[in-house]
Amino acid sequence: MSNQHADKDKPVGKTASVGFQIGVRRTLPITPEQAWSFLTSPEGLRLWIGTVSGLSFKEGETFTSEEGITGQFRVVKPEKQLRLKWGRNDWEKLSTLQIRLIPIKPDRTTISFHQENLDHSGTRDQMKQFWENALNEMIEWRAH
Repeated sequence: MSNQHADKDKPVGKTASVGFQIGVRRTLPITPEQAWSFLTSPEGLRLWIGTVSGLSFKEGETFTSEEGITGQFRVVKPEKQLRLKWGRNDWEKLSTLQIRLIPIKPDRTTISFHQENLDHSGTRDQMKQFWENALNEMIEWRAH
């Protein structure tokens, strides 16, 4: 009852416990194996981490890309899910990023980027565009 009016004024993407969040997903005509292979390739990594070499995708592994994105893998389930701490070098704190590969049919997979612990709505808007661009690049990659 007391939250009834508060929800009306709450900014889009704001949660009570994890700051601002954003989720973007697309279904592509690829298998989860193909999606995983692309996302973990140098070309795919460029879309969501940047230029970084020698990643083994092990839980606890840390990374810093040439573009200034840093993080640490927390959950690694090949061909299914990545959960990690993820942030830009100018951010005060790391966000939590989850990438899920959801099989829809044998040859169709939904790729989902969900990010939480973002500091404000402007960051949420920037990351919404970032993840939409990443998925659009995956669509372009698949078309060629």
